[in-house]
Amino acid sequence: MEIGTTELALPGLEGQGATPEPRPGHWIELGPWKRLMVFSGRSHPELAKKIGEHLGVECGEVLLKTFPNDETYCRYEESIRGADVFIVQTGCPPVDKNLMELLLMIQAAKLASAKRITAVIPWFPYSRQDRKAKPREPISARLVADTLQLAGVDRVLTMDLHAGQIQGFFTIPVDHMTALQLFATHFRDLGLTGDGVVAVAPDAGRAKHAVRFGEMIEASFAIMHKMRPTQEQVNITEVTGRVRGKKAIIGDDVSTTGRTLIAGAKALREHGAEEVYVFVTHALFSEEALDQIGQPDSGIDKIVVTDTVPLNQLKVPKNMTVLSVSALLAEAIMNVFSDESVSGIFGGENQLF
Repeated sequence: MEIGTTELALPGLEGQGATPEPRPGHWIELGPWKRLMVFSGRSHPELAKKIGEHLGVECGEVLLKTFPNDETYCRYEESIRGADVFIVQTGCPPVDKNLMELLLMIQAAKLASAKRITAVIPWFPYSRQDRKAKPREPISARLVADTLQLAGVDRVLTMDLHAGQIQGFFTIPVDHMTALQLFATHFRDLGLTGDGVVAVAPDAGRAKHAVRFGEMIEASFAIMHKMRPTQEQVNITEVTGRVRGKKAIIGDDVSTTGRTLIAGAKALREHGAEEVYVFVTHALFSEEALDQIGQPDSGIDKIVVTDTVPLNQLKVPKNMTVLSVSALLAEAIMNVFSDESVSGIFGGENQLF
């Protein structure tokens, strides 16, 4: 045990073999006891396992089960006292059960005296309900943020938030990751870069992201204007920017039905685009959506997604490529654990809003 910046001495007994006693200092250093532990909820154990492999650790033992009355039970089966605990749980369906399970895991870790609890939430649930779009609606993303903090989480690590303002819903640190560089590297490897390529924003909200992505692959920029007569219907009214004779790449943060992507791809084809590529960070596609995207008449030549949410490999269409974010998340986890910069992973270029 090392005592702060003090020396050990007894007045008048120096050199006489007396046992020294510590003088008062500013801290007591006891170590090395810093431990990193990764635990997985039931939403996406495959991703948690990949993250652990990159870190060189196995996922910790935690008992998670559902009682006959549909309540969730959680118990850590090993000591986590004083540990830096990272809980991996994404917001995929069943959303409410996965969210409740995360809250119980956080509180159980808090009561078990974990030193710091970080929720690793690749897809943040309810993030599309970040404001009151109509009267008498809840701001669900804010409620989720409040609930996580009430449960006892110390830090949140997430990826490609639907709206940057969600970070402001928290009073704790929120590390915002982005898969944009991962997609840019992939398309560069395919040779899709330069003047013959155009980065397309599916709507005004994604314009800044499309501009940044275009800079990454040295491409031009275009934007689509859409109308949504109903929640289930999308109409592309106009395409601003030159796409004729070019290879277009549409980028979005999340898609569930794929209707916006398909409508956008067809609109770009009508405006003279030679090929249409799509990338989506959070692929919350239904089986019907996956089937439609894989059809020749979808207008999509190739779609690239990440594994922030689990995908049924048997249903993945032939024109879809899945990139893993496990290495990116593992690096962020290690930086949080070692108290180093997370934004440094992206050279400070992870603030896209």
